[in-house]
Amino acid sequence: MKKNPVVLIYSRLLMGVVILLLSVLQVEYYNVIAIILFTTGLLTDIFDGIIARRLNISTERLRRLDSSIDQVFFISVTIATYLQCKAFFYSNYIMLAILLGTEALTYVISFIKLKKEVATHAISSKIWTLFLFATLIHIMVDCNAGILFQWCFYVGMISRLEIVAILLLLPKWTNDVPSVYHAILLRKGKEIRRHKLFNG
Repeated sequence: MKKNPVVLIYSRLLMGVVILLLSVLQVEYYNVIAIILFTTGLLTDIFDGIIARRLNISTERLRRLDSSIDQVFFISVTIATYLQCKAFFYSNYIMLAILLGTEALTYVISFIKLKKEVATHAISSKIWTLFLFATLIHIMVDCNAGILFQWCFYVGMISRLEIVAILLLLPKWTNDVPSVYHAILLRKGKEIRRHKLFNG
């Protein structure tokens, strides 16, 4: 039972790789298969943390693994979607470059200041994940995302900038920091309360 969260995490990695491979191979009914796998992968991302916290095995190592595989999963799906809908990515390359650059900045700051990868699992990041999921699904369906992409961009920027602020405020590397407010409390040496179901 205690291995379930790890199985869910690695299954998400496998699903990301499979989606990318199917896109490269241009298989029939790719969109349908990719959407099913992508949705299943998102569900594993939601439930691996919930199960781990329920079993009291939400360790630093597990949270770091979860964050790293999340990155690989979404990057794989994004590349797969790019291969299917290049025109959309070319049309929005400036906003995408800004967003990806800000994402990369969070990792640069984390490694330079705290010597580890990002694993804050902030609430704003969870919200952005839902926007990103919806946007990629929209693109998979008709190679466009309209206003949804605009929302995804701005929510993504806000969440990435909040992570930068959290990282700069933290006195030492800490996983599961829900917001800037909680980072300020940690900087003052105070204990923070985390939601048992979503973050902690």
